[in-house]
Amino acid sequence: MLIKSADDKSKRLTLLEDLQKSSLLDIKQKKWLREELMRCRKGIQGEKESAYYLDSYFKGAENHVLLHDLRLVVDGEVAQIDHLVLARGGAVYLLETKNYAGNLEVNPYGEFTAIYDEDRFGIPSPLEQSKRHERVLARLMETLGMVGRTDKKLRFHHVVMLHPKAIITRPDPKAFDTSFLIKADQFPAWRDKYVESMGVGSVLKVVLNMRSLDTIKEWGEKLKRQHRPADLLHLPDFMQPKPHVAQAAQPSKPVAPAPVATPAAAAPVEADASLAKKLICAHCHGKISFPEGKFCWNNTKRFGGLQYCREHQGLFA
Repeated sequence: MLIKSADDKSKRLTLLEDLQKSSLLDIKQKKWLREELMRCRKGIQGEKESAYYLDSYFKGAENHVLLHDLRLVVDGEVAQIDHLVLARGGAVYLLETKNYAGNLEVNPYGEFTAIYDEDRFGIPSPLEQSKRHERVLARLMETLGMVGRTDKKLRFHHVVMLHPKAIITRPDPKAFDTSFLIKADQFPAWRDKYVESMGVGSVLKVVLNMRSLDTIKEWGEKLKRQHRPADLLHLPDFMQPKPHVAQAAQPSKPVAPAPVATPAAAAPVEADASLAKKLICAHCHGKISFPEGKFCWNNTKRFGGLQYCREHQGLFA
């Protein structure tokens, strides 16, 4: 049963795509922007594809509830869980989606390498990432009274899902077990195999911890209310607009220095009501980009609640 779908991240894509059109970005900003846009697109696509397979599997399920794209904040720690499954028997599945454009190799030490043609890049362990999310989720669930019937502890399981066409190179399972690493369309088979491997003791725990569907639905709704969406318009400090720096003056007709303006005097009085929070420069009435407007709105005292193009932001320096 589906409790939560993925958040709409189109605003993030629009922001990044609009920023690419700016002529004022330096090399470092352009590089970050290209990489962030690629990460964002791949992440959205990977989560969408995994959600398709999971939704199909859990549609009409009577023993599980499913939540996509769950972001939790507990005591300052953040857990961004791609997919979460709660089972009536007390099992909690954390599913991490990794939509690598290339293939994946895991060595006997549990180190992950992404391979793109002839290039190889070491990457953080998605398993360890999921375990960090577990610690945050476990604290929150205990606080909300979501515990087992017997020893009070729920059973957490981690699954990392890759694109169905990805090639996975694995080590000897005796050196490092990668059974948690599957392709996105394999979760039903993975879970069936896990259930078949359960011993008598584990089955008994499942029976003793069995909850009603209504109970785990209630748990899912509680976790959904704890969801704290990320700020889709957030940019790192080095991506913030920089004050416009005029080029060195060329020999030409002397120009009188512009008077120092204040927010109240920088724009016509009639613009206060008509131009506030619009993507129009309150000084020259030219169209501005969203990042330019957002920068001004985040500095209300400096710009008097209006917004200006980068050139006329310099009036308030």
